[in-house]
Amino acid sequence: MNDGKPIVIFGISQLADLARFYFQHDSDREVAAFTVDRDYFESDTHDGLPVVAFEEIASHYPADEFDLFLPISFKKMNAVREARFKQAKAMSYTCASYVSSKATTWPDLDIGENCFIFEDNTVQPFVTIGDNCILWSGNHIGHHTRIGSHVFITSQVVVSGACEIGNNCFLGVNATIRDETTLAPGTLVGMGAVITKDTAEDEVWLAPRSVRARVSSDRIDSLSHKSVG
Repeated sequence: MNDGKPIVIFGISQLADLARFYFQHDSDREVAAFTVDRDYFESDTHDGLPVVAFEEIASHYPADEFDLFLPISFKKMNAVREARFKQAKAMSYTCASYVSSKATTWPDLDIGENCFIFEDNTVQPFVTIGDNCILWSGNHIGHHTRIGSHVFITSQVVVSGACEIGNNCFLGVNATIRDETTLAPGTLVGMGAVITKDTAEDEVWLAPRSVRARVSSDRIDSLSHKSVG
């Protein structure tokens, strides 16, 4: 997961700034540059580092010498981040992962590429986390839980032991998942919701009574933004 190569961070958003800060202050990885799509190119520097067009990245920062980090939001239930991750892999890049030194983890943690795990997460033994996941600060991930790929867990979420979190799920602030519960792919759990039974694919569960709903993809984006708080 960490072979020591310098990193190029995708984007110049607040998430990208956070990524640069964490790698700079809490890792042994050097951040070499930022990259953005040519249509969003505004300046050739950001935060004191070079910015290059993503369409030209291979000529400036080749995959055999640099890794990528893609700190992209949960938009469209993480599908935007998923698509960019797959594009990076198709270009032969390894995607770095960051796990805060202020998170509680154990040596057996199995984590994929392009994960961003913030401070004060408690990740118990026998947990596996797939590719391209973001765990914001202050969550509890119970033992023997398996988290799929392209998942976004916000803050103060409790995932109890032996849960299954499917690909492209979103868990809002203060959500609670009962032990041995399966969240099917694409489940959106709103902030403060309590999930006590398995969900079906693409369901949305909202507090205060953790009611189940079906909503459009645009509405899902709206709900997930509100859930981040």
